[in-house]
Amino acid sequence: MTAERTLLLATRNPHKLKELRELLDLPSVRLISLEDAGIPEDPMEADLEEYDTFAENARAKAIYFQRTTGLPTIADDSGLCVDALAGGPGVRTKRFAPEDMAERYGRCEANNLYLLQRLRGLPEEERGASYRCAIAYDDGEESFVVEGGVGGRIATEPRGDAGFGYDPLFIVPEHERTFGELSPEVKADISHRARAVQALAERLLG
Repeated sequence: MTAERTLLLATRNPHKLKELRELLDLPSVRLISLEDAGIPEDPMEADLEEYDTFAENARAKAIYFQRTTGLPTIADDSGLCVDALAGGPGVRTKRFAPEDMAERYGRCEANNLYLLQRLRGLPEEERGASYRCAIAYDDGEESFVVEGGVGGRIATEPRGDAGFGYDPLFIVPEHERTFGELSPEVKADISHRARAVQALAERLLG
C-alpha cells in the first residue's frame, strides 16, 4: 500500500483554497490548509510577494511555508494581465484599485470597477487579456514552478456571479461567456489555475 503524503496548500484566500482542493485530486495525497496546520497569520507574510513575476512570488511563498512547517508545500501566485495596461495589473492584481476605492466598495468590487474605468471607451479588439498562474512546490529538497494561462478579453460590464476576483469581467472566447457565467465544471477544464494544477500533478506523479 502506498503511504499517504501530506501537502500544505499555502494560501489564506478561501476561494483559492477551495478551487485548489477541487482541482488537485491526487491518489494517496492529503491536502491541508494553513489553518489545518495551525499556522497563525504573520504580518511578514505580506512581504513575500515582492517580486515582479508570478513564478518568483509563488516560489517565495512555498519556500517560506515549507521552512515554517517542515511540510511539502504548494503555493500559487496568479493574476490578470491586460494588453492595454502593458500587462497590468499583473502581480498587483489583488491590490490593483486605489485604497480609497477599496475602502469604499471592498477590495474585489473596487478592483473590477477600477479596471472598467481604466479601459473605458476601448473597443473590443483592444481589450485583450490573459489570466496567468504559477504554482510552486517545495519540500526542502526538491523545488520547482509550473505555470498555466488562458487568453480572453475584458467585458464592458460584469456578467455572471460565479467564481471570484475578475471572473465576471473575463470573457473566454471559445464560450463567449465570462468565467462568472461559466459553470465550475467548465472553468475547471480551461482556467489558468486548472492548467497549472494539471502540470503540477504530472510532475508530482511522474
